[in-house]
Amino acid sequence: MAKIKTGIINVTGYIGAELARLLCQHPQVELTSVTGRSAAGQKLGNVFPYLSGLGYSIKAELDSNIDVAFSAMPHKTSVDVVPPLLKQGIKVIDVSADFRLKNVGEYPKWYGFTHPSPELLKEAAYGLPELHRDEITSASLVANPGCYSTGAILALAPAVKEGLIYPNIVIDSKSGVSGAGRTLSLNAHYSEANENACAYSLEGHRHLPEIEQELELLNPELSLSITFVPHLVPMTRGILSSCYAKLTDSCQLTVDSLHQLYREFYKDAPFVRVTDKPPHTKYAWGNNFCFIYPTIDLKTNRLIVISCLDNLVKGGAGQAVQNMNLLFDLPETAGLEALAIYP
Repeated sequence: MAKIKTGIINVTGYIGAELARLLCQHPQVELTSVTGRSAAGQKLGNVFPYLSGLGYSIKAELDSNIDVAFSAMPHKTSVDVVPPLLKQGIKVIDVSADFRLKNVGEYPKWYGFTHPSPELLKEAAYGLPELHRDEITSASLVANPGCYSTGAILALAPAVKEGLIYPNIVIDSKSGVSGAGRTLSLNAHYSEANENACAYSLEGHRHLPEIEQELELLNPELSLSITFVPHLVPMTRGILSSCYAKLTDSCQLTVDSLHQLYREFYKDAPFVRVTDKPPHTKYAWGNNFCFIYPTIDLKTNRLIVISCLDNLVKGGAGQAVQNMNLLFDLPETAGLEALAIYP
């Protein structure tokens, strides 16, 4: 079987670099070109010395003879580069938010721009394989989910689908600093982030409409009301989400039967692990797994679900590779079998 020819747009960000690392280890992929306009003409190893053995030169534009392009462009810029690629017959996996939301009216509110290609929002598959595997398989454009969104949706999907909870949901998430990207910002400076934790985007985080969109699709009658509060914590990688919702009066689940329900829901999901104890973010460091621990606060009859993942892998580049595997009818786990790095 001929190898799949791939290209990365904007390899110079954290997600782009992680895509290069993963694709170069993939047994059925040939990474043929990488771009980064600010670093065009430089060797990839000069920008990221740990990738110096790969031997790539960073170009201003992708080669045209590729099968799939990964766009790791910032929000509001993928909308310009994706349509021409699709017209050339190149499949695209977009890691930005530019094609995630189905309601075109949400973009001015959450991302500050009017979407120029609303027709592509209808065509794009939301790239969460655990919920949209069939749509991804037949798509030309896959919109990779946000990192916070992935952890929260996977944590709550079984409970929402089965109608186990009342619609008022609270999601408390904590992320490592790499989630802010590689562009310099004051909050990401070592002396600001170290030994510090803070909440942000209390007025509403951009990943909230994704979470609402996907959970409402699972149970449209539930009329969800979601409070989502993200936090920045002093670590490089990882997201831990604690999700809370009141169980319905008719719900008769025990903790054991709740675990069984979650395991049954994710029985065909190779990268979701339902755990017997609350997971740590280090369980997911460098791998493509999302670890989920559901339980019940018996005193308050409240569902509590803990999830954790690596924001750069299952929350970004790894999930993009997982989607590529589905697009090209490869084993879903191909190139993603690595276990966590510990400690």
